[in-house]
Amino acid sequence: MTTPAADGLHMPGEWEPHSRCWMAWPCRAETWSGESGAADEEAFEAARTAYADVARAIARFEPVTMVCDPDDVAEASLTLGAGIQVVPLPISDSWIRDTGPSFVTDGKGRVAGVHWRFNAWGGNYPGCAKDQEVGRLVLEHLGLPCYEAPLVMEGGSFHVDGEGTLITTEQCLLNPNRNPNLSRAEIETFLKDHLSVSSVIWLGEGYQDDETDGHIDEIACFVRPGVVMALTTDDPTDANFKAFQDNLDRLKRARDARGRALEVIEIRQPARRDRNGVRLTLSYTNLYIANGGVVMPAFEDFADDEAYRTVRRAFPDREVIQIPALDIVRGGGGIHCITQQQPAG
Repeated sequence: MTTPAADGLHMPGEWEPHSRCWMAWPCRAETWSGESGAADEEAFEAARTAYADVARAIARFEPVTMVCDPDDVAEASLTLGAGIQVVPLPISDSWIRDTGPSFVTDGKGRVAGVHWRFNAWGGNYPGCAKDQEVGRLVLEHLGLPCYEAPLVMEGGSFHVDGEGTLITTEQCLLNPNRNPNLSRAEIETFLKDHLSVSSVIWLGEGYQDDETDGHIDEIACFVRPGVVMALTTDDPTDANFKAFQDNLDRLKRARDARGRALEVIEIRQPARRDRNGVRLTLSYTNLYIANGGVVMPAFEDFADDEAYRTVRRAFPDREVIQIPALDIVRGGGGIHCITQQQPAG
C-alpha cells in the first residue's frame, strides 16, 4: 500500500491557506454529564451554542462545514444560521480534530486525507463506533483520496510545522491503550510515512486529568516553523508544574527538521477549575488558526487578557478573536479539538 510521503504529499502547517474548516455538531449529551453521570441537558445545550459561536467566528475568515448527525440537521441549521454548510453524516460525538481526516497536500493543488484508526481515546468511552468511520466518510463526501493509516491516532495528539517537524507526547502516543504492539521507533516510522515528517519531538506528560491521555494541543502548538507556544505555570504547588517544566526543557533542547533551535513562547495557564471532581483542561494553546485570523478561548479568568496579548504578539499578521469556551471544555476538549482545517488545493 502506498503512503502520502511516497506520493509526494505532506501535512502543511495550520497557518497555511485553507479551503475550509470542518466541525461536528454535538450529538452525545452524555459527554456533558452531571455529577450523577447522567447527561446534563443544560450543559449540552450550552455546548451547542458555544460550538455555533466558534463556527460563526471562523466563518469570518474561511468557509465552515458542520458535520451533523442526520437527526439533528434542522436544529443545527437553525442554530448556526446562514453561511455555515451542514453535511449529514453518522457521528457519535463532536471532536472532529480526533475523528476526522488529517489532510495532506503536495502544495501544488493536490489534496488527500489520512484516516487514522480511532478507538475512543484508548477505549475511555463506550458508544463511539460511528466515529471510527468519520474520517473516511468526510473524504468520500469530498471525493478525495483516502490513505488508511495502520495506527490508532487522534489529530489532537500531534502538531506539525509543515517543514518536517512534529511534536507529540509520550503519554499519548506511547500509551499501551493505543498501539501496545508498536515501539517508539515503529510509531515514528508511521508518522513519517503518513505526514511526511522527518523529525519527531517527544514531550513527556500532558495536562492533568486530560481525558485524551496527554494530547499535545492542550499544552503546546506550533505558531510557525521554528516557533512553539507552550502552556506554563509558575506555581510549584500546581499538579501541572513538573510536567510543564519538563516539556519546556525538552522544547528548548530540541532541534527541528531543519536543525533550528526552537523559539518557545510561554503562555500562562488560567486558574484551576474542576467539574465533577475532575480538573478541566483550560488551555490557551487549544486554538484555531484560520485564514487571516486566530480563534482562541476565554475562560472568565484573570489570565484571559494576558493570554490574548500573548497570542496577538505571536500572530501579528492575523486578527485574534477570543471566544468564551468553558461550555466546550466541560465536555473534555477545546477549540482546536472541535475543528479541522482542510488545506487549499
